Amino acid sequence: MINRRASGSWAGDLQTGSGSFSTQSGALKELPFTLGTRFGDAPGSNPEELIAAAQAGCYSMALTAYLASQGIASKRIDTKTICTLEPLDGGGFKIAKMHINATGDVPGIDDARFKELAAEAEKKCPVANALRGNVEIVLEANLSS
Repeated sequence: MINRRASGSWAGDLQTGSGSFSTQSGALKELPFTLGTRFGDAPGSNPEELIAAAQAGCYSMALTAYLASQGIASKRIDTKTICTLEPLDGGGFKIAKMHINATGDVPGIDDARFKELAAEAEKKCPVANALRGNVEIVLEANLSS
């Protein structure tokens, strides 16, 4: 079993307060966020951006690993994600959708085969599996030109 730890805090009221999060590794150390960074366009990070980053990194590794398990060596996998937050009836918000867009430099296969393998890899991605059933996951995959 592997455990990864993070912490977060919030001080003050919702409108004028601020929060921060940190990770066990120290890669993030008291990274600040505010109402404006989370629900507006203020510079800074937010929890949903971190979930999108986790999905992008995890899926890139999952696709690389799945291709290798099929005897296919990839040169590079690039993944961009969009984590969509939507309001709930009665107040609050929900992460409603994770859009995954993967591009691969994978010699020896065509685009149709890449799409097929990419879809199989998505089922093996730990972050996607954590979201599955509660969040719509949309995958687009293409070979790079």
